[in-house]
This record gives sequence, C-alpha cells and structure tokens, in this order.
Amino acid sequence: MGLNEKPLSTLHEKSSYNLDDFSVPTGREEKWRFTPLSRLKGLHDGTAEVTGQVVTQAYTPAGVSAEWVGRDDARVGQAYAPTDRVSAQAYNAFEKALVVTVPKEAVPAEPIQIELRGGGTAGVAYGHIVVKVEPMAEAVVVLDHQGSAVYADNVEFVVGDGATLKVVSLQDWADDAVHVSQHHAQLAKDATFRSFVVTLGGDLVRLSPSVSYTGQGGDADLSGVYFVDAGQHLEHRLLVDHSTPNCKSHVDYRGALQGEDAHAVWIGDVIIRVEAEGTDTYELNRNLILTDGARADSVPNLEILTGEVAGAGHASTSGRLDDEHLFYLQARGIPADQARRLVIRGFLGQLVDKISVPELRERVLAKIEAELEK
Repeated sequence: MGLNEKPLSTLHEKSSYNLDDFSVPTGREEKWRFTPLSRLKGLHDGTAEVTGQVVTQAYTPAGVSAEWVGRDDARVGQAYAPTDRVSAQAYNAFEKALVVTVPKEAVPAEPIQIELRGGGTAGVAYGHIVVKVEPMAEAVVVLDHQGSAVYADNVEFVVGDGATLKVVSLQDWADDAVHVSQHHAQLAKDATFRSFVVTLGGDLVRLSPSVSYTGQGGDADLSGVYFVDAGQHLEHRLLVDHSTPNCKSHVDYRGALQGEDAHAVWIGDVIIRVEAEGTDTYELNRNLILTDGARADSVPNLEILTGEVAGAGHASTSGRLDDEHLFYLQARGIPADQARRLVIRGFLGQLVDKISVPELRERVLAKIEAELEK
C-alpha cells in the first residue's frame, strides 16, 4: 500500500505502510519539533539494533480469543496506516502481531489484560496489537507497560457497530525506558470508545492516540493523566478526525510537573471535515507546574471545514497551584505540604476516578501519591 495523501488538511496530510515514504526526522518538522530525537536511541532513523526484548502476554476471559499472527493476516493494518517515520518503522519491523477478538454481542465478565514487560535497553524492540470488538459487544482492555525497554509499536482498536470498548493504557516504565506508540481507534456506526492513558514512568514516552469514524453515531472519549519528574519527557499527541456526520468526541488530559527539565508536551488536533455535519467535539488540556525548571507545551488545534456543527471548542491552561485553594485549606488547619498534596490529588483524581477497573484505579492513585512524596 502506498502513500495516501489527505489534501483537505495541512495538519495530517499523509499515511503509508512504506518506510521510504517518510524521511528521517531532523527535529525541524512540526511533528517532531518538541521531541528530543537524540534520546530516541535510534528508533527514528533505523540505526538501532533490533535486539531488544519486550514480552507481551494476553490474559483473556472466557469467550475472548488471543492469537499471534503474521503480518500477512488481513486484520493487521486494516484500521490504521502509519503516519510518521517511527510508526512506519515499527510496522515494518515487528515479527508477530497479537490479535484479540471479542465476539459479536459478547460482554466478558473480566477485563482483558495485556502485559508488556521490557527486558532492558540494549537494542530496540517493535510490536503490533489489534483489538477487534465485534458488533454489539462490550469489553474492557488494560495495556500495562513495565520494565526497561526501547520500544515502538502500533495498537489498533477496531470497534464494531453498536459496540463499546474501554481501554486503559498504563505507561509505568522504569526510569530508563523509551517508548513511542501509536494508538488508533476506528469506530463504526453507533460505536463507543473510552480511552484512559496514564503516563508516569520512562525517560522519554511519546504516545499518539487517534480516532476515526466509519459510521454515524460514533462517540469517543479520550482522557489522560501524566506526572512528569526531573529530566523526563512525556509527550501526548492526539488526533480526532471527524469525517462522518453526527459523531462525538471529548478529550481531557491533565498533567503535573516537578523538577529540573521536566517536560510535558500535549498536542490536540481535531479535524471536522466538510462531510462531518452535526459533529460535537471538545478538547481540554490542563497542566500544573509544581516547581521551577519544569516546562509544559500545550497546543490545541481545531480545524473546521463545515459550518454545520453541533458544538466545537478547545481550551488549554498551564500554571502554578492556586494560592487561594492553598490558603483556604491552610486557614482550616491543614499544613502547607498536605494542602498541596490535596489540591494536586483532587486535580488529577477527578480523571482517575473514571478508570473502570478498581484495582487499577487504586494502583494509579498510589503511584501519584508516591510522586507527591518526592
């Protein structure tokens, strides 16, 4: 499959399965200008040895299938074609893809757990996952990343007519990990997609969630929290491409940053194409800067190519803790450090409460508490 140009939008104009269709990034490109390429350890230019190891295991409830397939399987690449050099590199380099299928009208009693465990940063590894939820089925998927790795992958979520998929992706890597990942959800008629991203670990993590619609009535909600420590680079680049009438999207990402050279990047791109009348969309990013030396880059982009929308908006804020909130709590006898933790916990906790798996929600809250103790 060759180059697929999208002339209507200047934001996301090409996708291709062919690596040669993407030049090696220099850092001057819009897509790469925030990413420290020198810390990608060769993921972006093909110089890295493919000798790394990330072990992927799927734990599926009754009725759900998980299989390893070759790249010639028709389900691989059906919903998504790479849109940047690293994504194309990952697509061309993985050996086997994991395909998880939830049958028509099935409602598994337990979440589908996909664990990814890195075995070290000597050499890079590539992966590919497809989650297919057939019509009228409902499922919860947990992607749990741990260990040390230099890893790039593509994850496809294919949500059938009237189906519901909830995904929690936890980036809980060791401090030296590098992870570049593309998550793409394709929503059919009246499909519902709920994504929750938690990014805490890693030296450099760049995650790009995207959504497309193939039928009317699709509803996507993308939420995320991240906590950036000294020296960490955590980057989230979202794209919602509305090309079908009467679909919805809602984006809400929140982050906290502390320490010298803590760097968060959030890019939120929403395209409403000419044919996507009746679209209802909103995106929000908020960052709390907890110390000097931390930096948050937040860029919401909304491109509307039709005058017939139900609603469209975006907002972005980055700032310090609210002195009035802290004063209010301290005036009631709460010590300053505890008041600070309460405000941050409330800021992030509003989103964390949306995680539908109780034990995972508790784990994330405990991780945030540990960050606040540093």
